[in-house]
Amino acid sequence: MAVVDVSEELKSLSSTMESIEAVLDLDKLRADIAVLEEQAAAPSLWDNPDEAQKITSKLSHLQAEVRKAEALRGRIDDLGVLFEMAEEEDDPDTRAEAESELAAVKKALDEMEVRTLLSGEYDSREALVNIRAEAGGVDAADFAEKLQRMYLRWAEQHGYKTELIETSYAEEAGIKSTTFSVQAPYAYGTLSVEQGTHRLVRISPFDNQGRRQTSFAGVEVLPVVEQTDHIEIDESELRVDVYRSSGPGGQGVNTTDSAVRLTHLPTGIVVSCQNERSQIQNKATAMNVLQAKLLERQRQEERAKMDALKDGGSSWGNQMRSYVLHPYQMVKDLRTEYEVGNPEAVFNGEIDGFIEAGIRWRKQQEK
Repeated sequence: MAVVDVSEELKSLSSTMESIEAVLDLDKLRADIAVLEEQAAAPSLWDNPDEAQKITSKLSHLQAEVRKAEALRGRIDDLGVLFEMAEEEDDPDTRAEAESELAAVKKALDEMEVRTLLSGEYDSREALVNIRAEAGGVDAADFAEKLQRMYLRWAEQHGYKTELIETSYAEEAGIKSTTFSVQAPYAYGTLSVEQGTHRLVRISPFDNQGRRQTSFAGVEVLPVVEQTDHIEIDESELRVDVYRSSGPGGQGVNTTDSAVRLTHLPTGIVVSCQNERSQIQNKATAMNVLQAKLLERQRQEERAKMDALKDGGSSWGNQMRSYVLHPYQMVKDLRTEYEVGNPEAVFNGEIDGFIEAGIRWRKQQEK
């Protein structure tokens, strides 16, 4: 790579970094960190464990954001020195190292640039993910379980904490539905582009004639409700059912009626929780999920009104990705055209490329 080309490329990277720093507003982030550090140092911090957890989690996230930006700025500045050394010493190994670092910096810059696109009202929140089997019988139930594992592996790879709230197991294999939380800042903004219908095409392992089967699973992503959301639920509008938690194949998880199912009568929304130890805890968690669903319903209604005012808007919540295992191997996003030829890696949680493409695509649709 010519010296002039490198110089121009480094200028371009530095300019992009300046834009990212401006959007992130590092000075404000540092000021917010100072306030949170003061709150975290208060002797009474853990008198309210939930609030303490929020403060320490937010502090940790903001510190990581600033460190990441500062480290990337340092790497961009060091690249110039590395290329100068390679040129002066005429050393192929140093040049190869410099070019490898340049590629790595470009990738890191792209990832950070995507983060700056998450500016929606709820994008900074944690996420609730609901997956349900749709058309396709036992294959759909198996597919739903594959998607659950995919997202949990993705979260694990990023160091995000997850909590399983409820799983309804199918009789033969797989799951009818599942709900879990991803407890990381910007989890909602990041995962919200995964919402929609996912399609799997494969030779069914459940068909003794080895026929090709197409099955579907739906993914719903909700922002976690906060105290400022004012989503009020009248107890008289709820039907509360209790039942025993169960595991795969109907095996009993416990012998008490601790699982809770809430039905919101005005909307017909039903949520369940069986993960906690007590009925009271399960009801509280189910209420949080119900509030999140009502918040999303309210947001969708507001979006529909805005789309109507704009003489129609983009509908991107339906079929959005195909996973093809036969007669060829490919996973393709139907909105962004982003595709990979390794479905196994995707099912193992390697979905960042799809998520980044989805976030960029969504930003284009909003213009």
